[in-house]
Amino acid sequence: MTQLNTPVARVSDPGHRPTPPPSVPRRRRPIRGTRRAFWLFVSPFFLGLLIFSIIALFWGFYLSFTRAVATITPTDFVGFDNYVSLLTDPSFLSSLLSFTVFAVLVVPTTLIVSLVLAMLVANLPVARAFFRSVFFLPTAFSYVIASLIWKLGIFSGSTSSVANSVLSSLGLPTVDAWLTQSPYYWVVIVSVRLWLQVGFYMLLFIAGLQRIPETLYEAAAIDGLSRGPRRFFSITWPQLRPTTAAVMLLLLVAAFQAFDEFYNLVRTIPSVRPPLLYIYNLSFQQLDYGKGSAGAFVVTAIVVLVALLQSRFFGFGAADETKAPRRGARKGRAS
Repeated sequence: MTQLNTPVARVSDPGHRPTPPPSVPRRRRPIRGTRRAFWLFVSPFFLGLLIFSIIALFWGFYLSFTRAVATITPTDFVGFDNYVSLLTDPSFLSSLLSFTVFAVLVVPTTLIVSLVLAMLVANLPVARAFFRSVFFLPTAFSYVIASLIWKLGIFSGSTSSVANSVLSSLGLPTVDAWLTQSPYYWVVIVSVRLWLQVGFYMLLFIAGLQRIPETLYEAAAIDGLSRGPRRFFSITWPQLRPTTAAVMLLLLVAAFQAFDEFYNLVRTIPSVRPPLLYIYNLSFQQLDYGKGSAGAFVVTAIVVLVALLQSRFFGFGAADETKAPRRGARKGRAS
C-alpha cells in the first residue's frame, strides 16, 4: 500500500496572531530652516578663518618674496633675497642659538618634573583631584602676568626679593643682576616657563599612566620585580613612550613660540632673543614686512623639520603592540 505525500493542513490556533512584517523605518526629512541656521552660526568662524588665517598666510608668503618696507602692498619682487639675507644675518643666527639653549634647558626639565609629579599624584591614596587642580592652576595664568611677578617680586635683585631671601637664608651670596647677567637670566626664564606649563604635561602623563594595564604590574610582582627603578624602566617607561613622544613634540613647538617671557624679562639684551622676538623687532619696529615674513616661514620650516625628526626617532607608534607580531613574523619568514 503506497502512501501519498499529500500536504496536511495545519490547524490554526484561534488565539495565535500572525507576526506582522518588520516595519521599514521611514526616512526622516530634515527640519526646514536647519541648513540656513547652520550656515548662519558657522559663517562667522569660516569668515574669520578665511581672512585672518588662509588669506593672511598666502599674503605673507607673497610678501616674503618682495621688498616690503613700511607697506603691505609692494610691487618690487626680489625672489629669495629676503631668505638669503635672513639666513646670513648674525642676529637671526644668534636668535636660533638662543632658542637652542632655551630648548635644551626647558624641554628635559619640564619632561622630568612633569613625569615625577604625575607618578607622585597618581600614587596618592587620597586627594588626587586636589593636587591635580593645584598643579594645573598656573596654566590659567597669563605669561605676561607671570613674567611681571618673576621680574618684580621673585628675581628683582633687591635684598627683599624671594630669590635673594632664600639665598641669604642658605648662607649663599645674593645676586643683584638676575635679568642682565648670564647665566642668571636663564634661571629666571626657565623657572617661569616651568611653573606655567608643568601642570598641563603632568595631566598628560597621568592619562598615560592610567592606560597601563594593572595586569603588567601584577605579573611583574609575581616574577619578583619589586617597586623601584627596575620596575619603572621595565614596565612604566616603555608603556609611556607614545605619551613621552607627544609631550616632547608639544614642548619643542611651545619653545619655538616663546615670546612673552623674553619680551618682558630680557628684551634689552640683544644676545638673548628667540626667533619670534627677532621677527617682531624686524616687522613692527623696522617695518620690514618682507624679511619678517621670510623669517616666519623659515621658523615654520624649522618647526616642521624638528617635528618630523622627532617623530622619526621617537615616533608615536614606537610602543604600539600591534606592530610587534608583524616584526616577529617577518623575522620568522626570513629565517
